[in-house]
Formats: sequence, structure tokens, C-alpha cells
Amino acid sequence: MKLSKTFAALAVAATLAVPARAEMNLTAEASSPGNSPHLSILHLADIASEQGIANLQVQEGQTLTNSILNVAERRTDIAPMPLILGFLLSKGRGPYSKQGENGAALAANLRALYPYNAGAYGLAALESEGIGSWADLKGKTVYNGPPRGAALVNARQAIQMAAGLKDGEDYNGHQANWGQLAQLLVDGSMDAFVVPLTFPSERVSTMQAAGNVVIVSTPKDVFESDAYQKLFNAPGNVPIVVAWDDMGYRDGVRLISEDATFRGVGTAFADIVNKDMSFDTAKALTAAYIAHMDRLKQKAPYAKNIGIANLDPKASGFCGVNPLKYHPGAVAAWEEAGYAVPDCAKE
Repeated sequence: MKLSKTFAALAVAATLAVPARAEMNLTAEASSPGNSPHLSILHLADIASEQGIANLQVQEGQTLTNSILNVAERRTDIAPMPLILGFLLSKGRGPYSKQGENGAALAANLRALYPYNAGAYGLAALESEGIGSWADLKGKTVYNGPPRGAALVNARQAIQMAAGLKDGEDYNGHQANWGQLAQLLVDGSMDAFVVPLTFPSERVSTMQAAGNVVIVSTPKDVFESDAYQKLFNAPGNVPIVVAWDDMGYRDGVRLISEDATFRGVGTAFADIVNKDMSFDTAKALTAAYIAHMDRLKQKAPYAKNIGIANLDPKASGFCGVNPLKYHPGAVAAWEEAGYAVPDCAKE
């Protein structure tokens, strides 16, 4: 009798020690490693499995322009989305020009679970290049993103707003796919880089292999000007302000700023699902994400600076001209956790 009770107790203990088995299989897509969209999706996959909600089959290294269409057409369940792409899809513009009027119907199928950002556009260069301001980019060769897309537009815009310099006229903009960036950061072929930076940034850490690095903030007066603030009226653009003490750098990196604070325009993201995902599934996924946000912040040093759980419309990029809304299940999860979801971001 005692042995039976002992075996029964051991069986219960073993059951509690093993993560719950998820009965549901979901598909997800993620961008290449090394950024917050990739980090967020893999974190969701981990906790969804642990909590017995779903097994996420994640395809990494995907082009998010295509991933968003896959979610809208229910070929994929979950994907990260820069909010600008949802806007462009709704208008049938840019990479979605072939969709035409059908783009609006596809965009209407998208719903968000939670927001974050992919960093802010900043100027980074090796100290040896002698660049101490955005104006110093005049006549230089500057990597400013892939050949097409929102990143290139934003980088050019950041340079023009900060220093009045135009690509091809005042500096030589160099475009290459993100996969080539790691090599460019250390091979000496570029004078400077204007790319999204998280804090700390793996891109800056990679560049340190070639020497000490300087990061140049957008000047405070430029950032606070009416012209610059209008950038934040565009869908997907969010203001990012981070104090040097919170940026996570040590020796070998220097910030140029009037007040030891980085300022720049950031790229708003959300992990999205189709509107037809069940209320219970969307709620469970979001609730698990909320409950394990501290673990997410522990997985990467920069995660504490990417706007996790900041639902404010200005900080998250929601509302205004952005058509994306939160899934009702996600709204329920956030509100039950004590967060206020803006009415303009609800269906």
C-alpha cells in the first residue's frame, strides 16, 4: 500500500515537471536572427509550447513582405509585421501595388497580439573615420539599407532631416541586403552606417571587431522640431529616446549627444494573426506572452528597450492612419493583466 502511494506520488511529480503537451499546431514565420522580430516570435514559440497552448512551427529568415500576405490569406498563422507594411497593403501601394484594391480586403484580415519596435535609426561609424555629426556624412560612403523597402526610405529621411544631405548628391548611399551587413560592418568598405539600432545593438558589437565605435544621436533641436515630429505622423514611425546609462554599452562605444541621450525615429512592429484565429487561442497566446515578458527581456540585452508592453498609441504606432487593430482575444488578455488598450486600437 505504501509502495503504491509512493509510486503514485512520483507519477504526479513527474507529470508536473514535464511541460504541458500542446494539442494544437500553428505555423509562424520570422525574419533573420539578430533582431527583435525574430526574438519575439521564437520567444512566443517557446512559451506557447511550455504552456501547452500550441506547437509553433517557425520558418526563419523569411521576407516579411511575403509573410504578411501569408497571414492575411491564412497560409501562415503568426508573423511579425512592421506597421508600415500593413498600411501599404491596405492602400495597395509599394510592394503591394499588384494587389490593388484587393489590398484593403487583405489588410482587414490582420490583427495584432502585442506591439514592440525594431530599434531606432542612428548613425554609427568607427572612431577612426572621424565622424562626429550627421553633417560629416557629406562626401562619404554610407550604408543605408537594402536596395528597396521602408528601411532605405527611413534611413535617407533620417539623414536628410538631421543634416539636409541627399543620397547621390551629397553622399554616396550604398545599398545591400541585410545578410551582407555583417561583413560590411568590419571590412572597411563603408565610412558610416545609418541603420536601425537596438540598445545595445548587435550591429555595433560586430563593428567593434574593427575598432572603437561612435554612435551619433539625432540633434535634440532637430528631433524636437515641427518638421521632424511630423515624421511620427507616418504609419509605423515612433519616437525613441534612450539615456546613455540605459543603452547597455561599455568600453569601446561612445555616444555623441548634447545630453547623453539618444534620439531617433524607430520602426514599430507587432506580431500579427488572422482575424479568424479563435478568441481563445489569441487570448491564450497573448496572456502567455504577457506573463513571460521578463523572460523575453532576459533573452537579449536590448529587449528592455524595444517597447514591450507599451500600448500607448504614439509609442507603439497604433491608431491614426495605421489600420491595424488588436485581436479581441489579445485585448481581453491585456485588459485582464491590468493594461489599458486604447479604444482606437480595438475593433
